[in-house]
Amino acid sequence: MARIRIPSAIVILFVTVQTGFLLFMYTRYSSFMPHSEEKPSQVHVLILSSWRSGSSFVGQLFSQHPSVFYLMEPAWHVWVTMYQNSAKVLHMAVRDLVRSVFLCDMSVFDAYMPWKRNLSDLFQWAVSRALCSAPACDSFQRTDITSEMACKTLCGRYPFSKVEEACKTYSHVVIKEVRFFDLKVLYPLLTDPSLNLKIIHLVRDPRAVVKSREQSVKALARDNGIVLSTNGTKVEDSKYKVMQEICRSHVQIYETATLKPPNFLKDRYLMIRFEDLVRDPLSEISEMYKFADLTLTPTLKSWIYNITHGEGPGKKKEAFKITSRDAVSVSQAWRNVLSFQKIKKIQEVCKGAINMLGYQLVDSEKEQRDLSLDLVLPRRQNQFSWSSFNPKH
Repeated sequence: MARIRIPSAIVILFVTVQTGFLLFMYTRYSSFMPHSEEKPSQVHVLILSSWRSGSSFVGQLFSQHPSVFYLMEPAWHVWVTMYQNSAKVLHMAVRDLVRSVFLCDMSVFDAYMPWKRNLSDLFQWAVSRALCSAPACDSFQRTDITSEMACKTLCGRYPFSKVEEACKTYSHVVIKEVRFFDLKVLYPLLTDPSLNLKIIHLVRDPRAVVKSREQSVKALARDNGIVLSTNGTKVEDSKYKVMQEICRSHVQIYETATLKPPNFLKDRYLMIRFEDLVRDPLSEISEMYKFADLTLTPTLKSWIYNITHGEGPGKKKEAFKITSRDAVSVSQAWRNVLSFQKIKKIQEVCKGAINMLGYQLVDSEKEQRDLSLDLVLPRRQNQFSWSSFNPKH
């Protein structure tokens, strides 16, 4: 199918006008209408993370739930269309797209895919169980655990209109995104009365992230260029400058949410470490589900056990796949794969994040290779608790 290329300047103008109109209408509405305490009927959950941090795995924990409509990184369409811009410049367009998806308004994709579309035109559509079952596709039931391969085979030719139709039938809309680097960019969504937004901030040991990124160098090159503002030039992150920005963003997000946060963040932010998740999956998943007002079903419990108790850390060709693996082995693989020279450099650029998020630095190759030495520190009791939050102080 021939696809029309739309210049990024036109898309930016379109998004800017659209955003200005929405802000104008919201301001008028807010000034004349009394504020209602009644929450929207749907729950909106944003899984906020970075590339190669286990976010696709966490996304699947929500996607397979029968009450959840899930999309994986819909803002990919923003970045691939306007790749000559920086991540900071694109924050507004990404936020507007995410808001529209939360509200099940899929017309927002018109700016990025101005042609007659099928489900298969949406980035990573087949990892969404909601797009593989009714009403989006008739091949599976909502209670089924779906696979990406089977969904691609059976559901790709359904019309794109099915995305919006399906979204409106679920109690929860969950989006996984890796293209936000500042929590304050999300404040308009957190204060938007039409949304009931909760944020799950997923982090992972930066050293493990680098090991995983090395399996996906070419796939990440364009995104690296946007992070580093290279005006469209693809970049391989050999000097860990992208990792430095990622680590800096995790620190910013965590500090913003935990050090004198605004009142509207109360009960709406949860930080999860990937390492805690793979060590005690059911406990951590139960915590996330409780936070999101979801219930863990027996079918999901069985599926979760199977995908976290496979054999080995996974192969290079599975870098972007959710397969059955030994999840603890995955989280520790960097200690045997990366050289100590690389580890020292990563620790240099990400020291603040490593310390703040509760990981132990290593001072020698001996410490790195000694798997009996636990580098994931216990969660500090004073790390953060909403029960101690007092907006008056």
